[in-house]
Amino acid sequence: MTLDRLRPLADKGLSPFVTAAARVGLTPNGVSVIAFLVAIAAAGAFVAAGSEPLYYVAGGLLVAVSGWLDLVDGALARRLEVASPAGDLLDHVLDRYADIVLIAGLAAGIDQYALGFLAVTGVLMTSYLGTQIQAVGLGREYGGLIGRADRLVLIGVAAVATAAYPDTIESLTIVGWLLILFAIVGHLTAVQRFAGAWRDV
Repeated sequence: MTLDRLRPLADKGLSPFVTAAARVGLTPNGVSVIAFLVAIAAAGAFVAAGSEPLYYVAGGLLVAVSGWLDLVDGALARRLEVASPAGDLLDHVLDRYADIVLIAGLAAGIDQYALGFLAVTGVLMTSYLGTQIQAVGLGREYGGLIGRADRLVLIGVAAVATAAYPDTIESLTIVGWLLILFAIVGHLTAVQRFAGAWRDV
């Protein structure tokens, strides 16, 4: 995980957005929901990109907006002093659903459902192992090569790159190769987290 470690730095640039959200009366939970809805819109753009690659640009931009809002909700909760376990739970649940719809949209756009299945299960197992290890009292395991922030950046970059170069490379588009990356790294990370926790038992 690389970009997730930069979250404190990113928080410093959030102040104007947090102030604007507070002024219009948005709650942290409301921002979380909006971020999820934007992710759904991005997934829709990825599906449409199957017939018109320029939609990948729109999808990539929407992913960036969704990711930014995902930072704003936590910063807003801290600003308003309303951070709570319930809000944290909602944020994590919507993040997982956003992961699912984004990867499903990418897979549907290139008609590669098996790759999408492998990618999304890798992503979900990575998250599951982190929280399950915590649930059994072994701490919280964040190890791994690609965190959520990294995934969002990679999705945005791959989407724009595919719009610029929609042709296949060894039978797959750039998006297809991204799904393979998510599948391999996701499952390897899940195994890595399990092995690390098992050694601590």
